[in-house]
Amino acid sequence: MNRQWILGVFVVQAVMASAPASAYNLVEAYRDALTYDAALASARSAVQVSRERSIQSNAGLLPAINGTGSISRQLSDNNISPRREFTASSYGVNMSVPIYRLQNIEVYEQSRLSIGVTEAQLEQTSQDLMVRVAQAYFDVLAAQDNLGTVVAQKRAISEQLAAAKRNFEVGTATITDQQEAQSRFDLVVAQELAIENDLATKRAQLSTLTGKPVTSLATFGSGVNLIGPQPADPNAWTQGARENNLGVVQSKIALEIARREIDRQRLAHRPTVDLVASVTRSENPTAQFVGIRTTGASLGLQLNVPIYAGGAIDARVREAIAARDKSMTDLENSRRLVEQAARSQYLGVSSGLAQVKALEAAEKSSQLALDSNQLGYQVGVRINIDVLNAQQQLFTTRRDLAKARYDVLVNGLKLKQTAGSLREEDLQTVNALLK
Repeated sequence: MNRQWILGVFVVQAVMASAPASAYNLVEAYRDALTYDAALASARSAVQVSRERSIQSNAGLLPAINGTGSISRQLSDNNISPRREFTASSYGVNMSVPIYRLQNIEVYEQSRLSIGVTEAQLEQTSQDLMVRVAQAYFDVLAAQDNLGTVVAQKRAISEQLAAAKRNFEVGTATITDQQEAQSRFDLVVAQELAIENDLATKRAQLSTLTGKPVTSLATFGSGVNLIGPQPADPNAWTQGARENNLGVVQSKIALEIARREIDRQRLAHRPTVDLVASVTRSENPTAQFVGIRTTGASLGLQLNVPIYAGGAIDARVREAIAARDKSMTDLENSRRLVEQAARSQYLGVSSGLAQVKALEAAEKSSQLALDSNQLGYQVGVRINIDVLNAQQQLFTTRRDLAKARYDVLVNGLKLKQTAGSLREEDLQTVNALLK
C-alpha cells in the first residue's frame, strides 16, 4: 500500500509540474465549444433562414417578370381549301409591378423583425454556452478537488493508522485506536473509487461541449480574491433584466410582429393596384394564309377590390388581436420571471461570497484544531479518534470552500446572463483567476 501511495504521489507531482505548459483554461474551452456546439450551430442556421425569408418577403414589393412561349403542330382539313399541316408558335413577356399593396409592406416588415428574434436567440444560445462551459469546467475542478481531498485524507489516515499500530505494539494505545483508523481508511478508499468515476464523468461532459479530450485544467492560484456583483444594487440588476434579458427582447419583438399582423389582416379589406404590361409575338398560319405574324403590346393598371370573403377577413383580424393580447401577456410574464431570477441570483452570489469568507475562517480554525489534536495525541491527552475527526473536518472544509468559490463564479455569470449583459470579457475575467 505504501509503495502504491508513493508511486501515486510521484505521478501527481509529475502531472502538476507539467501543468503550466499544457493546462487547458476556461476561455480556450469556450472558444472550442463555439465551433463544436450543435445548439449554437443550429441557432446560426436559424438566423440565415430568417434572412433568406426576409428577402423572399421583399420580393412582394418588387416587379415580377415572366416569360411565356408555346409551339404546336396543327392540322387543317375542310371542304374549301386543301388539307395541310403547319406549325403555330407564340412567345411573350409579362410584367407586374405592385403599386398599392399595403399588405406586402407589412409582411416585409414582419420578416425583418423575425430576423431580430433569431439574432436574439443566437446571442442567447451563445451566452447559455458560456454558462454551460463554465459550469462543466468548474464541475471538473470540483471533482478534482474532491479526489485530491480524499487522496490527502487517505494519506493522513494511513499515517495515523501506522502510528496506531506502532503504539499498540509498544502498549501505549489500545486495539480500538487501530480499528478506528482502519475503519476510516477502508471508508476513504471506497470514497476514492466513487470520486474517480465521478471525475471521469465530469470530464466527459466537458469534452461533449468542446469536442476535445480533457486532461489538465488550469486551476485557482493562491490568494483568490472574489468580488461581488457590480453595481451592488439588486434593483439595478432586476431592472436591467426586465429590459435587456434576451428572452424579454424576443418577447418584445414577438409583440411588435403580432401588432403588425393585426394591420396586415385589416389591410385585406383594401383594394390593390398593380401596373401590368405585356409584349407578345405569334406566328399562326391558317389554311388560307401562310406566314401570318402578329406582335402585340399592352400597358395598364389592374385594380382588385375585395367585396366579401365570407367573413374570413374579420375572423382573421379578431384572431390577430387575440394573438397580440397573448404576446402582451407573455412579455409581462417573461419580465416577471427574469426579475425574480435576477434578484434570486444576486442574493445567491452575495450569500455565496459570505459563505466563502466563513469557510476561509473555518479552514484556519480547522487547521488549528487539527494541530492541537495531533499535539494532544502525542502527549496522551487526546485519542486517535479525535485526530481523525479533526482531519476529516479540515479536509471537508477545504472541499466546501473550493466548491463555494466555483458556485460564486458560475452564479455571477448566470446573473449577467439573466440581465442580458454576459460577454466573453466576463469569461476572460474569471479565466484570469486560473493559473
